[in-house]
Amino acid sequence: MQIETILSPAELPLVARRDLRETACVVFDILRATSTFVTALQNGAEKIIPVGEICEAVALKNKFPGLLLAGERDGVKICAVQSGGIDFDLGNSPREFTPEKIRGQTIVSTTTNGTRALRACAKAKTVLAASFLNLAATAKFLEQQNFNKIMLICAGTGDGVADEDVLAAGAMVDLLAGRDEQNAALNHPACGIAPGIRARTAQRAIPTTISTSSEFARRSFQSIASDLYLAMTKATNGTRLQSNPDLRGDVVFCAQRDIYDLVVVMDAEGALRVVASSN
Repeated sequence: MQIETILSPAELPLVARRDLRETACVVFDILRATSTFVTALQNGAEKIIPVGEICEAVALKNKFPGLLLAGERDGVKICAVQSGGIDFDLGNSPREFTPEKIRGQTIVSTTTNGTRALRACAKAKTVLAASFLNLAATAKFLEQQNFNKIMLICAGTGDGVADEDVLAAGAMVDLLAGRDEQNAALNHPACGIAPGIRARTAQRAIPTTISTSSEFARRSFQSIASDLYLAMTKATNGTRLQSNPDLRGDVVFCAQRDIYDLVVVMDAEGALRVVASSN
């Protein structure tokens, strides 16, 4: 298994031009797009269609009036002045996407960075939307599918790096590589496990190669793993959200680990759906 990490949205144009037909891409926009998408699907949304521009979302709404519109610009829900006459139904706070509002609904969403990152890797073999909320389930899915190449995409903020996305990518590297390292330790003759069991474990283990950027992300996560929430409040996006009384609760919400046991995939039509449970 090869794990590569894209740390900055400045790299996304190059990603879009790469041959990703054998690659599983995992997109992180922790504060807040992918956390919101995962929450919406957990709470019963039928699917989410990510689009890059407000006009694309409005065009889909005009074609299919039953759709819900969601998204943000500068962190705030899109209003009629920005869209040309339509107030969006929802913003980009995961706490808005309650079962009562979105169960059974198709949602079109446009955000500053998250939807752009998803579209950049649309030609990959598999595209997953992940967050701290469903990190373990996503890692287990990647292992079960035996992907040879995994690319972790940090959506960023504006044109810059988002620390919280790097931390999430690092946590994913830690899960994937950590299990491989554990298998390697179990297969050492000194561990005391019977040779037959060691052989079966070795057959299941996939050697992991970690890029320099992936190791950087992993070390960044390991340095703050004991207080993820505090680290997120100090990040640029976390500081901005904390300054808004209506949005400050999003930081603590998005810092939760593994409260959802679901995996979110982008299908051939570009819509996000629940693909599997880790059970």
